[in-house]
Amino acid sequence: MKFMKLFRRLKGIGWGVHPADHKRPAADAPVRAMPVSARLYLPLQQHLGGPARPVVLVGQKVRKGELLAEAQGAVSAPVHAPTSGVVVAVTEVAAPHPSGLTLPAIILEADGLDEWTELRGCDAPFALSAAEIGRRVAAAGVVGLGGAAFPSAVKLVGAARARVAALVINGGECEPYLSCDDRLMRDSAPAIVDGIRLMLRATGAGRALVGIEDNKPEAIAAMRAAVAGIGAVRIHAVPARYPMGSEKQLIQVLTGIEVPADGRPADIGVIVHNVGTALAVRAAVREGKPLISRLLTVNGRCANRPGNIEVRIGTLAEEVIAFAGGLKGDGLGLARRVIGGPMMGVQIPHWRVPVVKGTSGILALDATEVDGIAGRETAPCIRCGSCVKACPMGLLPLEMSARIRNGAFAEAIPFGLKDCIACGCCAYVCPSHIPLVQYFAHAKGELAGQERDRLRAEATKKMARQRQERVEREAREKAEAAARRKAGRAAAAGKQGEPACFNPRPD
Repeated sequence: MKFMKLFRRLKGIGWGVHPADHKRPAADAPVRAMPVSARLYLPLQQHLGGPARPVVLVGQKVRKGELLAEAQGAVSAPVHAPTSGVVVAVTEVAAPHPSGLTLPAIILEADGLDEWTELRGCDAPFALSAAEIGRRVAAAGVVGLGGAAFPSAVKLVGAARARVAALVINGGECEPYLSCDDRLMRDSAPAIVDGIRLMLRATGAGRALVGIEDNKPEAIAAMRAAVAGIGAVRIHAVPARYPMGSEKQLIQVLTGIEVPADGRPADIGVIVHNVGTALAVRAAVREGKPLISRLLTVNGRCANRPGNIEVRIGTLAEEVIAFAGGLKGDGLGLARRVIGGPMMGVQIPHWRVPVVKGTSGILALDATEVDGIAGRETAPCIRCGSCVKACPMGLLPLEMSARIRNGAFAEAIPFGLKDCIACGCCAYVCPSHIPLVQYFAHAKGELAGQERDRLRAEATKKMARQRQERVEREAREKAEAAARRKAGRAAAAGKQGEPACFNPRPD
């Protein structure tokens, strides 16, 4: 009853936007499994935190699921072989990033056998300790599959230490065009619920709240059927409004509690995971399977056969597009290539980038879908306040952008720059077509650079001060040593100048 009252109150929420979702017919098409590519390109940095460290050599034969690169540091995740084959190179490959820059990666040539390495599963996973579940999830390289790609074991262990009370499962999938989570919930609801229960065991949380946008009735029905008789897991339909899938917004809708501006969900006793992550956790704990593939959405008007495809990590996007039927008209109408969703995804300059653990979608958009953004001109801000109303974080985008345009990046912080989640709602509703979210990303980058410069300058000053102190200390020590030697010489000279002692012999 309390939730329903909250739902009715929030159904008329003013934040966020409601763009056309463009999820069908891709969401209704049966899932397809893509065959293994001849070569897989596996970046060592597929997650937030430190990159993985290679543990294989060029020319080494590996089996499917075998460790290729180990986690490095407290926040990191290992990388495993998506198929059996031979390591042919440890080199640089194009990153799924607008810059087109490269990043270190392992290139694996498939042998066509697809032979598994020996796996260590568990028939009684609920008999495992919370710490052991966390270790198995960490060893499997599981990261958040909702887009952030934060190492899942770190969040599970941190939640147990923080003694969180509730586990929130994000099934919102609020980004337009994407429907891979929808398909997972429709097709694998019992397995997802099993993974959620394992997460409850790992975190010690007493309940799990699954939020699914109300534009996914089939997923809601499947998940409700899967949790029948499981009192600790509750399914809630939430309003279909972007960015409902953002963890802070989803937490507030499901619990009625607001995460502090400078805080984390764990600070209020909550932790958030994605439905795809729950499925990966189940595979890691029950079957011992590492995260080597994922479901992703291929969509956009330029795609011949939109749908959801199970793809091995490291597969090039151009090969996924080809498997999905290629592009209409050989891509002549293609206006934008996007990895992820159209709101928070990244535009890429070409298709020769690999699928990584956080790749939720590959979009081929035409000019009508990008709304002529590339050709429309930016007008001055008319201070209409549309961006303020749309911001789900309650920030003041117009005030931040005004200061950023003048180069006063630090002055934008009091208006909420650091709390911006880069959802793009402000830019979406701006009648002047001001690229607000790009301004904020630029400002964050500049401030981060300034902070690095400050820390570097402080470190340089500290080293210079330490060097000066060392030079002064060595000079004092030399002076003291010289004084001791001089005193010693003077004492020795004094002894030599004394008259010899006269000891007459007795008569």
